[in-house]
Formats: sequence, C-alpha cells, structure tokens
Amino acid sequence: MISRSQRIVIWGLVWIALIALSAPTLVVIGASFTSGDIITFPPDGFSLKWYDRVARAGELRAAFFRSLWVATICTLVAMPVGTLAGIALSRYRLRFGNVVQVYLLLPFTIPLIGSGIGLMLVFGAWGALGNLWPIGVACAVINLPFIIWSVSSSAALLDPDLELAAANCGAGRVQTFFAVTLPAVMPGVITGSLLMFILAMNEFLVSLLLVDARTMTLPVQIYNSIRSIITPDLAAVSVVFIAVAAAAIALLDRLVGLEIFLKSK
Repeated sequence: MISRSQRIVIWGLVWIALIALSAPTLVVIGASFTSGDIITFPPDGFSLKWYDRVARAGELRAAFFRSLWVATICTLVAMPVGTLAGIALSRYRLRFGNVVQVYLLLPFTIPLIGSGIGLMLVFGAWGALGNLWPIGVACAVINLPFIIWSVSSSAALLDPDLELAAANCGAGRVQTFFAVTLPAVMPGVITGSLLMFILAMNEFLVSLLLVDARTMTLPVQIYNSIRSIITPDLAAVSVVFIAVAAAAIALLDRLVGLEIFLKSK
C-alpha cells in the first residue's frame, strides 16, 4: 500500500516530467502566434501572419512536400522488409538468430554521422545523389529496427495453432501468410509504419549529408534558415511538424489503439 507521502512524491515527479517534456513545445506554439517580428514568449500579441507567410513561402512549402515524399519512400521500403524480418525473428528458429538480433542494434550503437557518411559514399558511388529516394532509403535503413521490433511483438502473440489449422484446411504457406499471419501482426505493422513515417519526416543529420539544393528536406531547410536569424515563421513550421506527428498518433490510436503501441515498445 502506497502511503500518502509516497503518492505525493510520485505524482510530483510525474508532473515535473510532464512539464519538462511539454514546455519546449508550448513555447514554440506560443511563439508562432506572435504579432511581433522576432520570436518571443509570451508572444507579443496574437497573429496568424506567420502561418500565412509559411503558406506563401515557396521554398518552405516545397521542402515540406519533399519531406513528405521522403517519409513515404521510407515507409514503403521499411514496411515489407520490417514485416518479414520481424515475423521471421519471432516465429522461426533461425541460424545465427542472436547475431541478427545484435546486428539490429547497430543503428543505435553507430553514430548517425558515421551511418550518414557511409550511406553518402554508397549512393555517391552509384551516382544516385541529387534524388529524393536515397534519402528515403537511408531513413529506412537507420530506423528499420523500430518496425522489426514492433512486428515481432505482435508476432509473438500469434497462436501457432491458427497457422496449423489453416494448413490442415488445405491452405498453402503463401495463403496462410496472407489469411492468418499478416492480419494477426497488422497492429505491429501499422504501429511500426507510422513510427517510421514520423522518424523520416524529422530526420536531419543523415538528410544533411545526402541532400543538395534541389532535394533539401524541411529539417535541413530550417537548419539553413536559423544559421542567419530565427524568425517566428520557423516556429510556425515547427508547429506544422507537431501537427503532423499528432495526426499520426491520432491515426494510430484509431487504427490499433495506443495501448498496443506502448506494449510493442
């Protein structure tokens, strides 16, 4: 039984954590509505002029759509690869399975700058730099463990008797996969895919090494802008990013439920 003093301490720590996590977001949102010409918080009046300026800014708008396209490519690449790898690692006894599991940790042990330089050299040797698809593929490579772990969590809950029952009814392996296995792991697939989309939208360091003036994504565009001066329109762009992430989370909650996402972590 938790005492009253322990409950106060626990809830105090929870509120401190919530305030620390949400304060930067609230500051950015507030600053984006300022009527002044510099970023201030509390905002100097209330105005939507910076959102109007962002909507009219051709470079920012183009960079935003390029980021959307990169995130889409990343998701399309990672979805089949991560799904099959997650099912294989969870459902089957693979030779060198432990080695594969350790290998999946490499994106978290190798600094992103190292991964970015390696990918830049590879795509440069192929003559692919200057296109958007290498950026999407790079984002898929460095974030692939997330969707693999998400699918593996769902696959671990799959009752093997269901696949055996389908086989006994005459279904082949491919038919069993699409009729039984894939629907069972679909919550993990959706969770991992949305997470890959969000991560690719916000990827900066690897993108910085792969883009040029024709393929500049929005995080890189923002970085180039703040090197000279930070204006409220950049705060408005950041709010757009926050809105996209919030929409993805709302979609995730509607499709599979946030509790499944939390269990997959």
